Amino acid sequence: MTSFDPQGAWRRSPSVVIRPEPFGALVYDFGSRRLSFLKDLALVRVVEALDESASALGALDAVGVAEADRPQHLAALAALARSGMISQRQEAIAS
Repeated sequence: MTSFDPQGAWRRSPSVVIRPEPFGALVYDFGSRRLSFLKDLALVRVVEALDESASALGALDAVGVAEADRPQHLAALAALARSGMISQRQEAIAS
C-alpha cells in the first residue's frame, strides 16, 4: 500500500486510463481491472495535472482548487494512491 504524501511527485499510473464523462470521469486500471468513478470535474483536472506538477499540492494550485476544498481533494487523491490509480513519480519537475 502506498502512503500518500501531498508534497511528493505523483502521476496517473501507467496502466490507468481516464475517460471523461458528463459527471466527471471513469478511471480504469488495465492491470488490476479496477474501475473507479471521479464525480468531481475539479478532481479530474487535478489528476490530469499531476504529471505536469512538482507535487500533488502543485496540481491543486495549477487547477485552482480553493483552500476550503483541498481537504476533500487530498482525501480523494489518497484513496486513488491506495487503490493504485495514481503512483509516486521518481523524477522531479522544476516548479
